[in-house]
Amino acid sequence: MAPPNTRDDIAAVRQMHQALVLHYVEGKTQAEIARELGISHATVNRLIKRGHQLGLVEIKIKSPIDHLVDLEARLVALGGIERAVVVPSVSDNPHTALQRVGEAAARLLLDTIKDGDTISITGGKGVSALVAGLKPGRRYDVEIIPATGLVQGKHYTDVNHVASLMADKLGGRAYQIHAPLFADTAQQREMLMGISSVADVFRKAREADVAVVGVGSILTDDSSYYDLHPSSNADRQAIEKSGATGELLAHLIDRQGKLCNYSLNRSLVSLTLDEFATIPRSIGIASGASKVAPILSAMRGNHLDTIVTDEATGLQILELAQQEAA
Repeated sequence: MAPPNTRDDIAAVRQMHQALVLHYVEGKTQAEIARELGISHATVNRLIKRGHQLGLVEIKIKSPIDHLVDLEARLVALGGIERAVVVPSVSDNPHTALQRVGEAAARLLLDTIKDGDTISITGGKGVSALVAGLKPGRRYDVEIIPATGLVQGKHYTDVNHVASLMADKLGGRAYQIHAPLFADTAQQREMLMGISSVADVFRKAREADVAVVGVGSILTDDSSYYDLHPSSNADRQAIEKSGATGELLAHLIDRQGKLCNYSLNRSLVSLTLDEFATIPRSIGIASGASKVAPILSAMRGNHLDTIVTDEATGLQILELAQQEAA
């Protein structure tokens, strides 16, 4: 805006400035400003509009979640994912943190799916937290398909149980897998995968529109991997030797996200990671210090489109990535 030259110009600009201050700083209505300045309502409206046109008004909106949005952008910048969803860390209790992450993942899933979609899932605490957090406003005509065999025992390891709960929440239909997660040998795995009822489920899983999976820890005592295959706890040395840092669909992966050379990987009754990669949209859910390295491994392997986690975990992922890059 050029500086005013005449007395009339100066008076007009001063009046415009008064109107803008009264409206944007003091929060007064245009009618109140008109009465205070002794001018018409229409003149006040014209002054405010002209102030905008001259660039005299700058509006900046601050958000209480700016730091989360920044953290999400920094995680995406690490590479390997298209989107990160980060919830505030409001508690040191890992169960509370996972509950919040599950609720956020549930909202994301509801924003993602549409009628006619097929959703491929794993079992696990993360996916179970998503199911618990589902609050759909309507019924969805969707199919829920296991992406792995099942492990009976704890409710969250039973992918059939989790699939049924998700279908009940969404109003869709769940398919059941009638095969264990781990076969005794690679040959037995091939035999199980060749059974028509099992093959049909995995064919549907491969053709899914959306995948929802947990990201598992390996080298901590609370690792969910040992709930899937308890006897592998005695094989901890072989697991460490394989270079495993995490698991995805029960496949052990190393820090670069590559499949480990580990015997149980070859006997998994599950989608392979290559098959999983063909699913158009994939959402990974995990939180907690033990999941930091596994999430980073999954990102480096380009296995997931979206990661849903909490603030504390997200910050630790960035810190670990920085440490390993140094």
